[in-house]
Amino acid sequence: MSFHKMFSFLRELQKNNNKEWMDANRDEYEQVRDWYKSWLNELDAELGKIDKNYHSTEGKRAINRINNNLLYHPNKPIYKDHFGAGLDLSENGKQGDFYIHLGVNGCFLAGGFWNPKKETLDSIRDAIDYNGAEFKKILNKKSFKDTFTKMIKDENKLKTSPKGYSQDHEHIDLLRRKSFAVKHDVTQKEVMQDDFKEKCVEVYKEMLPFRNYLNKAVTV
Repeated sequence: MSFHKMFSFLRELQKNNNKEWMDANRDEYEQVRDWYKSWLNELDAELGKIDKNYHSTEGKRAINRINNNLLYHPNKPIYKDHFGAGLDLSENGKQGDFYIHLGVNGCFLAGGFWNPKKETLDSIRDAIDYNGAEFKKILNKKSFKDTFTKMIKDENKLKTSPKGYSQDHEHIDLLRRKSFAVKHDVTQKEVMQDDFKEKCVEVYKEMLPFRNYLNKAVTV
């Protein structure tokens, strides 16, 4: 089993996104899924070696369901055209995970908080208000910018200042955001290379100060 097999399965699923096809090919799906869980277990062990605060996350917990939630998104296909997985999951669910997205239409490694709840967003804004300079130092580090360019564009960003903050706040550009997340795009070719696990470890290391800042903000 391999990532090559994973992408091959996903391409066929994209062309045959229906229950009948999935039922007929469920054995193949389960083989791919179970192999990926084992691969995630190996990556999980590697990440635990480099981060003393890492929350070990078994592959079976990390991997997302392949079924779309049609209750809330009835117009989506029955099945996703990607495998998503979140590592470094805390027991209380409050901290942002290290997310791996491997799909037909794109692959990336990401982390942070995307459209968090009001309580979480308020905590992040409080941290930026108190010490936004530290956060900007992380964002402006050359190796960080080389890896992630900048935070993912926030379509819901406020046009005015959030309640309780002045328009001329020195960190107003950050305080207006409603999402704080970064991603590093990878190609299918990169994913299928023998050193992809090492690639994930390097991206995790570079993302760690960014995630630590946000996780501290929402847990303190």
